[in-house]
Amino acid sequence: MKIKSVNLDIVCGVTSTLPDNEFPEIAFAGKSNVGKSSLINSLVGRKAIARTSSQPGKTQTINFYNVNDSMYFVDLPGYGYAKVSEKIKMQWGKLIEKYLSQSKKLVAVFLLVDIRHEPSANDVNMYDWIMANGFYPIIIATKLDKIKRSQINKHISVIRKKLNADKDSIIVPFSAQTKQGKEDILDIIEQLSDFYENEENE
Repeated sequence: MKIKSVNLDIVCGVTSTLPDNEFPEIAFAGKSNVGKSSLINSLVGRKAIARTSSQPGKTQTINFYNVNDSMYFVDLPGYGYAKVSEKIKMQWGKLIEKYLSQSKKLVAVFLLVDIRHEPSANDVNMYDWIMANGFYPIIIATKLDKIKRSQINKHISVIRKKLNADKDSIIVPFSAQTKQGKEDILDIIEQLSDFYENEENE
């Protein structure tokens, strides 16, 4: 898949009405310092279309990035480490839940977890939440460059076991630094887009 254009089209806060988009949506979920913005920037080949920050919890809205005028990458608010009140965390949770349950164009959800660590309780809850809304999460194991190559399979096994993901679940190791895994993710997105288009045309 080649990405020729990308723009931040729509920003939804806790009081916003979700957009009724015409294009399919691919959503990205994960804790607030797992590297969602870095992943999106890498996929679209832009350094700062999605804002990265050393301060966890920077993404406080649902951001819709128009890609090739044919689909949306949807960046969901990060969870877990943000230094905000419980009230605001609950609002973000409700915003994510509203999106997962109400979006008419959502095709798939990518769940990002840090490959270095066992998935947290929040990661497990998000995985289960995505499943409960009828989607089968595709796992992106970020920060691949932080571990040795010989450790990859071991860490992937830990992630699969902790999330209780079956053997057919897709887990893609990814590094924003080396771009390893980028083409694999783009291939998956292209397959999802083609599948969606075929379903719509039937």
